[in-house]
Amino acid sequence: MATLVLTAIGEDRPGLVTAMSDLVAEHGGNWEESRMAELAGKFAGIVLVTVPDEHAEALVAALSTLRARGLLDVHAEQGGERRLAGATEMVLELVGSDRPGIVREISGVLASLGVSIEELSTSTQEAPMAGGTIFEARAVLSLPAGADLDEVRAALEAVADELMVDLALPSASGSDS
Repeated sequence: MATLVLTAIGEDRPGLVTAMSDLVAEHGGNWEESRMAELAGKFAGIVLVTVPDEHAEALVAALSTLRARGLLDVHAEQGGERRLAGATEMVLELVGSDRPGIVREISGVLASLGVSIEELSTSTQEAPMAGGTIFEARAVLSLPAGADLDEVRAALEAVADELMVDLALPSASGSDS
């Protein structure tokens, strides 16, 4: 079986997911995992599929027909290893006043410690009664084998203090902060 990662972007409209899933099914593939969203009228998605080796090339070619259905770009790449061996997963939640650079600062600290961001969701909303805009983020992180959770926590808490945001992540004992 071939593992393919499909990415798609285009003007949002009904039927885009159906068009992609029809092609996957027509080529004997299985839709394994996906993340999709509508942002400012645009559809963006990433999908992990498996397909019999002998059908992979035909599926990749068939995906180009989706441009006629409104997707601006559809791309397929051979997938690789899904998770790091011995990695520890943890969830990070962050809330604070919105300002430029929050994602850059947090992701920079994580990268410097060899921590991978497996999933990241962010949003902004008007702050109730206080005025201004609130930034919220939730990330699923993968710490490499042997990573020191207390070191990761301390580094994230230091940057959270600088950014003046609230941060929640598990402690080494497994409780939340």
